[in-house]
Amino acid sequence: MSLYEWLLFLHVLAAFALVGGVVAYGVVVLAGGGDVVRRTLAVPALALWNAGGVGVLVLGIWLAIDAYEVWDAWILAAIVLWFIASAAGGPLSRDVREDKALDLGAARVRFAVMALATALLLVDMIFKPGA
Repeated sequence: MSLYEWLLFLHVLAAFALVGGVVAYGVVVLAGGGDVVRRTLAVPALALWNAGGVGVLVLGIWLAIDAYEVWDAWILAAIVLWFIASAAGGPLSRDVREDKALDLGAARVRFAVMALATALLLVDMIFKPGA
């Protein structure tokens, strides 16, 4: 396999981890933020979210430099969507890990932003509008 194929494989694997993190956070938030669910899923959710997020960004930029142009509109849109998802996911991750009661209203808004931005990011990566 070529370097490009390995990078693409790892990039897609990171995207699966990212989505896995979103799903795990969704279970915590939509299940009402109960202590048992939070203790069980907080660490895996954080690990998947962080590893997937960093992997998607780093490998995606590497792929863009290798095979595309980083300033293509669909790549810039993906980077912006990554930052939006991270801006919501970071505080949500912190809230889920803390031992105090989870503010479900704020957590659900952060989760919705994180999930929507991640979904749009996937759509952007699959269809590459304007490429």
